[in-house]
Amino acid sequence: MDAIDGHKLVADAHGYLRAVTLGVPRERWGNGTPCPEWTARQVLNHARIAQLAYEAAITGGDGQPPINPFDPADAFDRAPADELDEVLVKVSAAWSTLSPDTETAPTPMGPMPLWVGAGACALDAGVHAWDVAVATGQNLPLPEDLAERLIPVAERIVGRMREEWGFFGPALDASAVTGTVHDASAVTGTVHDASAVTGPVHPVHPVHEASAATGSAATLLRYLGRDPRWSPAT
Repeated sequence: MDAIDGHKLVADAHGYLRAVTLGVPRERWGNGTPCPEWTARQVLNHARIAQLAYEAAITGGDGQPPINPFDPADAFDRAPADELDEVLVKVSAAWSTLSPDTETAPTPMGPMPLWVGAGACALDAGVHAWDVAVATGQNLPLPEDLAERLIPVAERIVGRMREEWGFFGPALDASAVTGTVHDASAVTGTVHDASAVTGPVHPVHPVHEASAATGSAATLLRYLGRDPRWSPAT
C-alpha cells in the first residue's frame, strides 16, 4: 500500500460517514449503538471531534482536538451533516498538504508511515459510520472494498491502541458471535476509561441480511471487538 492509497482511504471513509449521516432520520439520533454508553448522536460527535485530532497533528498542533472526543455531547448545535462536513473539509485539506511521496505523517499517536496514519484516520471514520448506520436502521453496510483496505491498517495499530489507551474491545472469534452482546467492553470500540463502561448493553436481535456485515467487513468488525450482526434493542 502506498501514500496514494492512504489518501483514497480517507476520502472513501469520509464519503461513507457523510452518506450515513445524511441518511439518519431525525427521530433516530437518540438510538443506542454498538458503543453501549453512547447514542448515535454521541458517536457522530465523537467521530467528528476525533477527526479534528488528525487535522491538528498535520497542521502543526499537538494532535489534541478542541473538545474531548471521549466525552461527546448528546446534542447538535446545527444540522449534523453541516457540522460534520465542516470538519471533514478541514481534515481532507490537511491530508492534501502531504504529498504522495511523504514517508511519515504526524498523527495524534505519533509519526506513522503515511498510509498507516491516513488509514488510522479512515478507520475511525469508517467504523463509527457503521456504528451509526446499524444503530439507525440504515441499509448502508461497511463497504467491502473499504474494509479490505482497512484490515492491514487495523493489524498495524489496533494492538497498540488496546494496550496503551484501552481503545477497542477484544477481538471476537467468528464462532463466538451468537447474536447477543455478552460484554460491553467487547463492542465499545471507544473505551475512554475501562472503569467507565457501565452503560446499558443492548441485546442483539436478528437483522435484515442486507444490513449485516459479511466478508471482509465482518472480519474487520470482529477484529475491532464488534458483532457484525449487532442491531438495536427493540
